[in-house]
Amino acid sequence: MHKLAIEGGSPIQGEVAVSGAKNAALPLLAAALLSDEPLTLSNVPRLVDVDTMLGLLAQMGVAIERDGDSVTLDASTIDNPLAPYERVKTMRAAILVLGPLVARAGEAKVSLPGGCAIGARPVDQHIKGLTAMGAEVSVQHGYILATAPKGRDGGRRLSGARLFTDMVTVTGTENLMMAAALAQGETVIENAAREPEVADLAECLNRMGARISGAGSDEIRIQGVARLHGARHRIMPDRIETGTYLCAAAATGGKIRLSGALAASLEAVLDKLAESGCKIAVDGESISLEAPTKLRSVSLRTSPYPAFPTDMQAQFMAVNAVAEGTAVIRETVFENRFMHAVELSRLGADIKIDGNTAVVKGVARLEGATVMATDLRASASLVIAGLAAAGETVIERIYHLDRGYEQLEQKLLALGARVRRLK
Repeated sequence: MHKLAIEGGSPIQGEVAVSGAKNAALPLLAAALLSDEPLTLSNVPRLVDVDTMLGLLAQMGVAIERDGDSVTLDASTIDNPLAPYERVKTMRAAILVLGPLVARAGEAKVSLPGGCAIGARPVDQHIKGLTAMGAEVSVQHGYILATAPKGRDGGRRLSGARLFTDMVTVTGTENLMMAAALAQGETVIENAAREPEVADLAECLNRMGARISGAGSDEIRIQGVARLHGARHRIMPDRIETGTYLCAAAATGGKIRLSGALAASLEAVLDKLAESGCKIAVDGESISLEAPTKLRSVSLRTSPYPAFPTDMQAQFMAVNAVAEGTAVIRETVFENRFMHAVELSRLGADIKIDGNTAVVKGVARLEGATVMATDLRASASLVIAGLAAAGETVIERIYHLDRGYEQLEQKLLALGARVRRLK
């Protein structure tokens, strides 16, 4: 198993390009199942999760061609509407094939998903929505079995419905939106997730011939169509990768410029970085950050978009660990997302946990040590802390990083960091 060794204590400086968004790429890849014509996606990041999704689609019968950062998917034939446990146990986003399969193939058998151990992320909202659209859904032996109702012509097709999710769920919104694109009649999703990745998916679906309005708000309307055609779409920049590198520059006292970024997608993060004393400049598709001589602690509370994202909480905890003052961090999205706090403490951070609240008192200096990554964003927080710490930090179980950060070592090396991968 690979490890990452970081010789910290120096500011990171320079310019790197932001990759395509993992959380946008995965539902967009699943969207290829909705059409019998090719879908070409560009700005596709090279990540383990993307490879997992491509492997899953391939075993369903989808023909895949990859050329640089572009992927063309041809789902003219779906001969195996199954997402087996072996394919999805490491990636929760595999649930995103459920809606497209039921809508297009009329049936699906999808394993209950795996992924990061950051708390319960139930799929009951997916099931509730598909059931409201007429699907017969059951859970048997760890699999979700779903079948669309038969129409008068003998084919299987979902029906439009008014859907209200009991909780804001990004993958639930995306799954139901894709299913509704081919349903008969109008579907309204209330309490929908407002994340930019949801809007990016809707934009692609509309290019394929879907009729979706309201994506990016809490009410999405979908007028079902009989079929979708092929299209080309460029995946949006990764806002979490953007925020992670900005936090790394802040924690190390560095100066960084990120090209190909989308500032409008992470305004809450930029506001908190500015509050910490960082100078931030936005110029078109680039974001620049210059850290202050001494960071100020910043309290925050995670909530669904457009509030502060839970996927940036761990990275900001690392920033607060070396800032002046005391910060209070409240995690309201997942109940088990402070596992990185124990590992940060091994580096000398002063963190106290009480339920869903972390109190972080900044220290003058972190010291390198061996730590273990527990999930994707926790891994990123340990990288940031390792870059800021004096001496060598060794991060174990970095396969999490490979799931969500494209060319991490290469980008850090380009910014002057001293990192190397160990086997």
